[in-house]
Amino acid sequence: MIDQAHVSVPPLRLPERDEIPGLPERLTELHLHLGGAVAPHILWSMAHEAGIKLPVRDYFEFVDLVTSNPSKVKSLEDYLRILHEWTEKIQSSPRAIETAVYEVLGKEYRGSRVGNMELRFNPMKRNVGGERDLDHIIQAALRGMDRACLDYGLKAGILFCLAREFSAELNEILVEKAIKYRHRGVIGIDLAGTEKNNLELNDEVVVKYATMFRRAREAGLGTTVHTGETKHTSGEGVIAAIRHLKPDRIGHGVRAAYDEDALKMLADEGIVLEICPTSNIHTRAISGMPEMSYILRRFIESGVQFTINTDATYMLATDLRREVELLVRNGILSGEDVSRCFATASEASFIRSS
Repeated sequence: MIDQAHVSVPPLRLPERDEIPGLPERLTELHLHLGGAVAPHILWSMAHEAGIKLPVRDYFEFVDLVTSNPSKVKSLEDYLRILHEWTEKIQSSPRAIETAVYEVLGKEYRGSRVGNMELRFNPMKRNVGGERDLDHIIQAALRGMDRACLDYGLKAGILFCLAREFSAELNEILVEKAIKYRHRGVIGIDLAGTEKNNLELNDEVVVKYATMFRRAREAGLGTTVHTGETKHTSGEGVIAAIRHLKPDRIGHGVRAAYDEDALKMLADEGIVLEICPTSNIHTRAISGMPEMSYILRRFIESGVQFTINTDATYMLATDLRREVELLVRNGILSGEDVSRCFATASEASFIRSS
């Protein structure tokens, strides 16, 4: 029989992650979509609690359903389909959205020490086509954020994503809601969706969006736009977005590296890019790390400021530290580059003006 009094129990130690040169103690994330950041086991629980009929009965098949992998994601459209068909649907209730926001912020702080987090989502894609009250969805998200900030001592803010596939009238409602809740933690607006519907290049439609973005800026909100993130696009979309919408930042924007005019405009206007390496590989915006190296070198040489982000943590099986590790391990960024990226992220964050 073992004498328990004399058994030496070693202290529990969590595995340490490799030190990354240039990485600050508290990280800043500027580009994370709520739809792709909730852990599958939490989504699984939410779906069953809400009585949502799933196409699979096995949990591990469900994980495959709500995550991205190269065998099923061949384009940005495939990638977005996962969000629209499942993760956004499962998060479509006040209780679910509050839980989702709280869990995402807490997990990113625990896992990567993300102490400054901008989280984005489209409230209209969580209210079941108008069946649920939009303000209840928004206030639930803000409650989840407040709880996480209080529990973990972090800073956070929420951006509302306008949708390219929505009418201008629906997007105007989102802008109005963002302005309404700007003193409660909504810090900005975004324009997202497939660039096959590139409204920035439609002279008739873009006037309406220019007005929306101007109203948001005048109300003190930050502005950002998804553009230049697919292989079939060029710097033309980036140039149009800057010229018409005048955003503070641009989500992705990697195709601007192949357009001298876009590079010059980004540098001259001081517009910050939100780079998401793993996401760009999954959506085939870039072919791999060699192309990512070329793109980031072009940005550095041209004086274009950029930050490192995740886009969708659980959906892409990544976190902010892993994104940085990926770039450092492949010799793409030095410690000095990493330090500069996070200094830029801190300065470009919309949280400070909330």
